[in-house]
Amino acid sequence: MRLVLATRNAGKVSELTMALQGRPVEPVSLDRYPGLPPVVEDGATFLANAAKKACQVCRCTGETTLADDSGLMVDALAGAPGIHSARFAGAGDAANNALLLDRLADVPPDRRQARFYAVLALATPDGRIFTVDGTCDGLILAVPRGEGGFGYDPLFYLPQYGKTMAELPPELKNRVSHRGRAMAWFVRLWDSLYGYAACAKL
Repeated sequence: MRLVLATRNAGKVSELTMALQGRPVEPVSLDRYPGLPPVVEDGATFLANAAKKACQVCRCTGETTLADDSGLMVDALAGAPGIHSARFAGAGDAANNALLLDRLADVPPDRRQARFYAVLALATPDGRIFTVDGTCDGLILAVPRGEGGFGYDPLFYLPQYGKTMAELPPELKNRVSHRGRAMAWFVRLWDSLYGYAACAKL
């Protein structure tokens, strides 16, 4: 069975594909569909954006589609960058991280609490839509650390592991990250819908 991943972000595709290993499903990214119109992410919430992406791509491809919308929420910035995380500085990951550090320049280390949040939306050709979510709490460092991951991962520090998200091995990151936790729920949902394994229903 084919599952369209409504993203061209290679990092997200890798994480989502890894979580589905061992199941008779073929995850494919939007790179398989170069002619699709872009989805305008104009929702006021992560949930609205994820659902819109899933439904629009599902209609255009005729395939079951999984979309995610996720971002970083920093307490000292009143929840920003939030739904604007990917477009915070308008010029990619490095610029986003630089702007975040600039905004937090006067915030002491013990007041840099933040959380990653992810919503996954599954849309099916028969018109159904299902959603799950996940969070991960941490702190924003003053300097980036680590070469792995993407986005804000080099600045997002997890005290319980003594590492940033970018320093975690991929297998551990996929268990403890916001997207990893959402994917754990999604896998249960997928199995309950398609019967690939016995699982607790959501």
